[in-house]
Amino acid sequence: MDLKFEVSGRIARPVDEVFEAVANPDKLSGYFTTGGAKGRLETGAVVTWDFADFPGAFPVHVVEVEKNKRIILRWDAGDTDGEPGGEGGTYQTLVTMRFEQLEDGRTLVSISEEGWRQTAAGLKSTIGNAGGWMQMLCAMKAWVEHGINLREGMFR
Repeated sequence: MDLKFEVSGRIARPVDEVFEAVANPDKLSGYFTTGGAKGRLETGAVVTWDFADFPGAFPVHVVEVEKNKRIILRWDAGDTDGEPGGEGGTYQTLVTMRFEQLEDGRTLVSISEEGWRQTAAGLKSTIGNAGGWMQMLCAMKAWVEHGINLREGMFR
């Protein structure tokens, strides 16, 4: 069984505005990367994201960006296994964000992540990240549609 997931949500704004809320580090920092984001998401870039709930900026490797359609990232899996007989060490997962303009003017955002090792630590990281990405979608909806930062003061 592969450890992977997909979450999605609809944002009541045009696709270019929703895409920019992710690709632009200043906008992303307004609702998601509570410790700040540095670097625009562009193909081949390595940017940094920092979160108050996981302090310390870490690299995000941008594999591919297709404006208003898709963003593909690689980042550390977040588990080092540590189980007897496990592989140990760090490795990366693959995150794919898709943006689809809907007929009613809203944008459907889907985020999938895959590539964890099939261990207890990998399963725990998979579940944690699924919740984190769903929280990101909820925070983005509140920010883009209403200017409300749901994560403000939540983690510190």
